[in-house]
Amino acid sequence: MSKKLDRRTFIKSTAAVAMGGFLLGPARGVLHAAPEQSGKVWTMKYDCYIQASAAPAQLDNWFLDMVAERAKGRIKFEKYWASSLHKVGEHLQAVRDGMSEISLISYGYYPAMVPVSRGLEWYFMGCDHADALLKVCRDMYNTDPALKDEWEKKNNCKVLYFTNWDYCPLFSKKPLTEVSELKGLKIRGYGVGAETIDRLGGRGVPVIAAEVYQSLERGILDGVFAFCFITAEKSKLYEQAPNIIEIGAGAHAPTTVVMGLDLWNSLPDDLKDIFQKTAEDIYNWKYVELYSKLLEDSLDVMIKGGAKFTKWSNEEIKKATNMVQPAQVNDWAEKVAKPAGINGKDFLDRVRKLIAKYEPTGKLENPYEIYQAKYAKKS
Repeated sequence: MSKKLDRRTFIKSTAAVAMGGFLLGPARGVLHAAPEQSGKVWTMKYDCYIQASAAPAQLDNWFLDMVAERAKGRIKFEKYWASSLHKVGEHLQAVRDGMSEISLISYGYYPAMVPVSRGLEWYFMGCDHADALLKVCRDMYNTDPALKDEWEKKNNCKVLYFTNWDYCPLFSKKPLTEVSELKGLKIRGYGVGAETIDRLGGRGVPVIAAEVYQSLERGILDGVFAFCFITAEKSKLYEQAPNIIEIGAGAHAPTTVVMGLDLWNSLPDDLKDIFQKTAEDIYNWKYVELYSKLLEDSLDVMIKGGAKFTKWSNEEIKKATNMVQPAQVNDWAEKVAKPAGINGKDFLDRVRKLIAKYEPTGKLENPYEIYQAKYAKKS
């Protein structure tokens, strides 16, 4: 007796076929069969909003290629850069709903979806090494139930690893030697970065990355903060804001690379092990190796372009720190964590302990430190 399939039954039956040896390709409805002789081939879409040349994208590219190599043909990745598959602000939903398999998630685009994770994004907290920030985020995810539940239960995602946008010195049109000189200046900021500038007396302006250069050129902006140093070089921001100032803000903008949880749960243990081992390589050595080279290369370009590197005095950095913290994180604890039912104070106490644990062993130098070692001592 024939039975008419409704849409829900059809979708479920199609998914069952996919789990049995077929996978959806980049075009919806196109199925690819895994070769019977070699076993199942898992085809996954990596879906990203940034250009392939951006530092986190280069790290992700290495990760994906290494996983594919170690899986010996059992995993294949299709890479979609620069919002070529989904628009900015759509990637977390795409992974959650199974439209993409893997993506890089920056918290500022999803404030309502990742309020707990926003407790990992701050400045002037004493986390001065970007590689230390990776391990702080990793350990919080592994030990904090609310943070893990936010990704796994609320957003149906498995965190593969944490990354970040390294460092964000202040780019300024004119030299600035004191925090008081920021008063009234229009400084581009991203997310909590704009709020940080406000606390320092400036005016945080949320200009999208693609329009920052022109905004500096036209006088709409006086400077730039919360903008990855390596990306700033690629965008030639130093041409319009040649004064690059280390203000002691610390590591910049944690991000999270995630896989759909249903897909993760369906993987055999040996393939899960490959993903996890490759993520450990990022934490243990690859991040520092890759970013060290990228930071130095970008600094060389900026020096040749006439950029000037300076650093605020310890006294000014202390002033700036006291203007931002602990008010910034306390604001998150009260206005974001508390309404979400999270004990923000306890969360932040554990964050501080992890910073104290990993910061002394941090290895990734910031741009000013690289400049001092390579250029200042030779002059």
